[in-house]
Amino acid sequence: MTGKLLSDYSVEELESLVCSLEQPRFRAKQLYEWLNKGENFDGMRNMPKSFLDVLSQDGFYPQGVQIVKALTSPTDGTVKYLYRLKDGNIIEGVLMKYKYGNTLCVSTQVGCRMNCSFCASGLDGLIRNLSAGEILGQVVAVNRENSSQSERGVTNIVLMGSGEPLDNYDNVCKFLNLVSDERGLNISRRNISLSTCGLCDKIIKLADDGFSPTLTISLHAPNDEMRKEIMPIAKKYSISDIIKAVKYYFDKTGRRIIFEYSMISGKNDGEDCARQLADVVKGLACHINLIPLNYVKERGLAGSNKKSIYRFMSVLESRGISVTVRRSMGSDIEGACGQLRRKVLKDESN
Repeated sequence: MTGKLLSDYSVEELESLVCSLEQPRFRAKQLYEWLNKGENFDGMRNMPKSFLDVLSQDGFYPQGVQIVKALTSPTDGTVKYLYRLKDGNIIEGVLMKYKYGNTLCVSTQVGCRMNCSFCASGLDGLIRNLSAGEILGQVVAVNRENSSQSERGVTNIVLMGSGEPLDNYDNVCKFLNLVSDERGLNISRRNISLSTCGLCDKIIKLADDGFSPTLTISLHAPNDEMRKEIMPIAKKYSISDIIKAVKYYFDKTGRRIIFEYSMISGKNDGEDCARQLADVVKGLACHINLIPLNYVKERGLAGSNKKSIYRFMSVLESRGISVTVRRSMGSDIEGACGQLRRKVLKDESN
């Protein structure tokens, strides 16, 4: 990919850039504000054209993410956005509207190399990591899309789109700094959730580096044998490893841990699995989200029926475990958990 994305830059990095181009330091703050509004060079009205021309000639560009299509669910109003990146790759994101605000599910990679057995994102493997500015650009683009409407902008962020966030650690951490910067979008880190399939060393590093988003662990099985069949990453990190890592994270941050558990018919939805899961999380400051499995044609797995899901939930509740069944949003537009992919790019290339 050619060029340099200005949305990757912090205010301090922009200050160094503008000073190197013999511009006054305050230009950096002006530039930063425009970038967080989703503006391109031609819309930056209080900036000297000569300066913007120099930036452009030097290979800099302001925005790396463009919305090319928005699909709205007639069922629940969820919006799936298709974004085009500068190199032509397509990623997806989902805006879910709740009474307390609007939550945007953002992607952190083009594709994914975790290849979980129920998820569409890993079907093509990992194409590349997204930069911090490309992750931020999804939030900026959706805010801009809704700026002339009566609806609120993005108030909450979940790093649960395509990709494993902790497999793109440095860029994700820089994104957390950028999106929470009070000079920019100023979204509180307490309103950000990060979902991981359990890269234990990176969970510990995240806490040590001073980050404290709500940590969401994709567990999906109550024992290592079953988890290895569902999630290849389980061959590297055991459930015991994950529990040690999340205990460390809780001790450092004080943030309650969320465990995600996709319900797969005849696989991990039996009452014995529920009892095992209760034993795994016993004593942890945690909550379990039971997720009705969303259909992915290529994966060939069926979701559990409501009776099985609520029986599973009842077993957990009887053992004092905090648990809810996640409301499935956007499944009719392939925008629900586990359904995001590069399908549109493939379709267009054909």
